[in-house]
Amino acid sequence: MNTRFNLNHKVALLGWSSVICLFSSCATSVDLSQEGFQESANPKALVQNAPLAPNKNVYAFKSNSTSVPFDSSAHRDQQLAWNTSPQKEWWNAFHSTSLDQLVKQALTHNPNLTAARSTLAQAQANAAATYGSLAFPNVNGQVGVNRQRASQATTNVPGGSIFNLYNTSVNVSYTLDLFGANQFTIASAQAQAQFQTYQWRAAELSLTGNVITAAIREAQLSQQILQTQEILKAQEKQLQIMESQLKLGAINATAVLAQASLVSQTKSGLPTLQKSLEQAHHQIAILCGEFPAQSNWTGLSLNELSIPKELPVTLPSELLRQRPDILASEALMNQSIAALGVAKANLYPQVNLSANAGSLATLSNNLFSTPWSFWTLSTGLTAPIFNAGALKAKVQAAKAGYETSFYGYKGTVLGAFQNVADSLAAIEFDTQSYQQQSANEELAKDSLAIAQKQYELGAINFMVLLDAQRNYAQAKIGLINAQANRLANTVALYQSMGGATWMTPITSESKAAEKLAQLQ
Repeated sequence: MNTRFNLNHKVALLGWSSVICLFSSCATSVDLSQEGFQESANPKALVQNAPLAPNKNVYAFKSNSTSVPFDSSAHRDQQLAWNTSPQKEWWNAFHSTSLDQLVKQALTHNPNLTAARSTLAQAQANAAATYGSLAFPNVNGQVGVNRQRASQATTNVPGGSIFNLYNTSVNVSYTLDLFGANQFTIASAQAQAQFQTYQWRAAELSLTGNVITAAIREAQLSQQILQTQEILKAQEKQLQIMESQLKLGAINATAVLAQASLVSQTKSGLPTLQKSLEQAHHQIAILCGEFPAQSNWTGLSLNELSIPKELPVTLPSELLRQRPDILASEALMNQSIAALGVAKANLYPQVNLSANAGSLATLSNNLFSTPWSFWTLSTGLTAPIFNAGALKAKVQAAKAGYETSFYGYKGTVLGAFQNVADSLAAIEFDTQSYQQQSANEELAKDSLAIAQKQYELGAINFMVLLDAQRNYAQAKIGLINAQANRLANTVALYQSMGGATWMTPITSESKAAEKLAQLQ
């Protein structure tokens, strides 16, 4: 009896010694924090490298002045204000009450934006659930009552016995996070919640820009149709005069046919413009969460919109902290780093602790009394011994996933800088185009005024006057298009800057790397 006990005791000691040795060797053979910093070194360098330094040249904008005038006329002056960010409700810079109401309606009722909010709420709840289940012990309680009949062989009572069995217990379990698996899992869930936050912000920014651009497009088409109808009226009047001249033999049929062809071309362009106008109206209704037939939007005029005199241009270093698509891409990178941490932690043992305490009695009055109470404490260690390289392959897969997310992040950053550069260039050249079209419109207006006076004095015939009217209407169409393009590209610049500043700055290290640093 004693020999057997001693033998079992020695085997148990040997087993625990082996476990402790294995545990100690694993604990001293890996430094996840150092490896984590190595993995996060590339994104840190990307944020700090020269092309993303706080200078203006990265936008490929050649001016070195801090405030660049775009228009020589005082009432149309537009400047770039460097190192400033768009303000909250940045669309108010266009000074249109109707536009402000339209944007707020879209932000309130757009179904896609509402769905993004719900997805965000789901991700935040999942992150909270992951944190609650892994960061703290799990405690579960159980209460039960059983009615059962025991046999004579079990109870030693003739004919058996029928009795109630009352059971109550509390179970506590916890997995020691010795190698960071739990922390990395929590970090991954938090990164997913951050990603959805930035996705929601990106959807909000995109929706705002789309609504404003659609409203500008609708106003542009509406005014373009009016001017095209004016051109058509002048052309039809000219055609009537020419047909009368043809009957009198004053002109030949070739000139009449040419004019008729011109009238037909102008007429054929109107349905296309009207179709585009209806589509823009439908788009606005859908963006505002309404059916096209239910929309009460009456449109606006381009003259209702003021060109912002100062265009905020954030520095390149600030753009990384403001663009929601860049932040979303960074969140995915954080998530991939956390996944890599989980994959590495799975190479090492896991220690599980559990405790169970309760009471089991045949009478409810005996519950929680010492003779009927019980408790257990247990610990278990699970370590990978042989898996044919599966765990190491998962580490390699996680590293490849990290590289994918890193280069995706880099591509997003480059694309963002392209958006800003394109918007700045578009605004510069749109301003030049607007100036030229404005000059053309003024010349056509002056020519029309002179032609009207000459016609009143009998110096020219009605055909010349109609030509002047048509030229003026065409010049106005060019000015309308230039004005709309200028407004639309101003909206694009606000979008490329990431909209209003709505979050605190991030650090150069990823949040997953910060989690890794805490393991030291």
